[in-house]
Amino acid sequence: MRTATGIKRFFPILHWISSYDRKLLAQDLFGAAIVSFLFIPQSLGYALQAGLPASAGLYAAMLPLLGYALFGTSRTLAVGPFAITSLMTASVLSRFATQGGAEYSQVALALALTSGVILLVMGLLKMGYLANFLSYPVSSGYITASAVIIAASQVKTILGIDAHGNDLIEIIPQLYQKYALANLPTVLIGTGTVIFLVLARLHFGSLLEWAGFSKSLSKTLSRIAPLLAAIIGGGLVFWLHLEAKGVAIVGDLKGGVPPFTLPPLVFRLYGGLLIPAALISLIGFVGSVSTAQSYAAKRRDLILPDNELLGLGSANVIAAFSGGFPVTGAVSRTVVNNDAGVQTPIASIFTIAGLMLVTSVLAPLLHYLPNAVLAATIIVAAMSLPDLQVLKQTWAYSKSDFSAAASTIVLTLLFGVEVGVLCGVVLSILMVLYRTSKPHRAVVGLVPGTEHFRNITRHEVLTSPQMLSLRIDESLYFANAKFMEERVSELLLQYPEVRHFVLICSAVNSIDASALESLEALNQRLKDMDVTFNLSEVKGPVMDRLRRSNFLTRLTGKVYLSQFLAVAALDPSTIKRAWIKEKVPSAE
Repeated sequence: MRTATGIKRFFPILHWISSYDRKLLAQDLFGAAIVSFLFIPQSLGYALQAGLPASAGLYAAMLPLLGYALFGTSRTLAVGPFAITSLMTASVLSRFATQGGAEYSQVALALALTSGVILLVMGLLKMGYLANFLSYPVSSGYITASAVIIAASQVKTILGIDAHGNDLIEIIPQLYQKYALANLPTVLIGTGTVIFLVLARLHFGSLLEWAGFSKSLSKTLSRIAPLLAAIIGGGLVFWLHLEAKGVAIVGDLKGGVPPFTLPPLVFRLYGGLLIPAALISLIGFVGSVSTAQSYAAKRRDLILPDNELLGLGSANVIAAFSGGFPVTGAVSRTVVNNDAGVQTPIASIFTIAGLMLVTSVLAPLLHYLPNAVLAATIIVAAMSLPDLQVLKQTWAYSKSDFSAAASTIVLTLLFGVEVGVLCGVVLSILMVLYRTSKPHRAVVGLVPGTEHFRNITRHEVLTSPQMLSLRIDESLYFANAKFMEERVSELLLQYPEVRHFVLICSAVNSIDASALESLEALNQRLKDMDVTFNLSEVKGPVMDRLRRSNFLTRLTGKVYLSQFLAVAALDPSTIKRAWIKEKVPSAE
């Protein structure tokens, strides 16, 4: 039994494969057939965005699917090249090699391998919790800013000019300097494709429903707009001989079975790729898990972050040995998967076969596909990524979260995704440290007629001049230990008649060594002031750790199971007054 559980832990496919039937097979085949066609334009575009040959996008969209299908827990997540990871890949590769050379593609393989190994190690160590290190404001901020950079980076292709850059500081000046060199046929194809794709996204589905198609089929067919744009664009180039007029095209494209590729064995290179690969891995993992969970909730499936790490890690390792580059769970293609009716990861295997077959047949036709069409496809896909509502929401709810989101957006736009995310994560951690270093605390009193205690500044409660009860709403650790100690001392100066002090620990989940030292110092200070130091509502794990120290033997007071019991023992007159006050109005 243990062995089966262990096998299922690494191969989630075993949980559902026994119930796989003809109905699921038919749905997966139909979905894979649609997906095989629709993945092609985006995959080609993301490869060009990364500065790689278009065929690298196809390879990255094929065999890596198999790695995720074996280890991943989502039934519909589509793994492959993605806008943000492609943008980051281009940023990293440009530091190690010149775009267009053989070395550039070799570094891409090394980057995919490094990312894959990092993800696999994280998965084996069960480090899925690291997804929590990117807060919602930070992740929304970098996605929003990245979408802007992605769109801006594709403008050069729409204009038909040569410009490079990984952030707006680099991209905008080059576009401004070279816009006069724009190629008119390229501009017309690119802008026309953008308009067509936007209109198709907004109205094509409704038109199909009006024509009598079902809502689900209309939604699925509305996703074929990029494929239609590719066919139309390629046809225009072929029939009007636009290549001779300066329109850049995909050119010779190798389809079919991906080649076996061997990443370079240059250990110094991997040392330089370690940090960028870790960032790509973390960002890709967070986005992938978020997408997988959103669709799993609709099916009442369970997404296991540790398994997602193994699935994405395997996919990236396979990409490194099959001519690809870093991959992750892609939002737009997952939407297509879901709309097409994909039910299980088996569809990924069918998709691989479909992509190999389609690209083998269509490779000569894709030769004339304009790069401007692919750029337009990426721009329109990026338009769905920004979440500007996060600024409005966080401004109203939490100024510190607003600062994290706004800073991440600005820094990402100005200095690139890596700098923006790193600064956003650091800022988020600093915000947490700041908030918890000065935790909310409240002097509490007894609510008449109850056993509940509430803040004396918010509620009408009863207190005693001889007893002071303070609730700390945060775990106690090195960053707030001295703050707590100083606030207690200040309170005792304000209440000179106090003879019993109670620290309510209902919200304290842990006490580290620094906080324990502060509690011991506070106990001695209260002893010198002839005030007993008591604790109430201490949680079990916290109490277990306190018992392993000498603090409880030196404590001048006691530890009470509840605050009510503490008051009953230290100041029973308050209990009597609380109940008498509650009964008087009813007697009247």
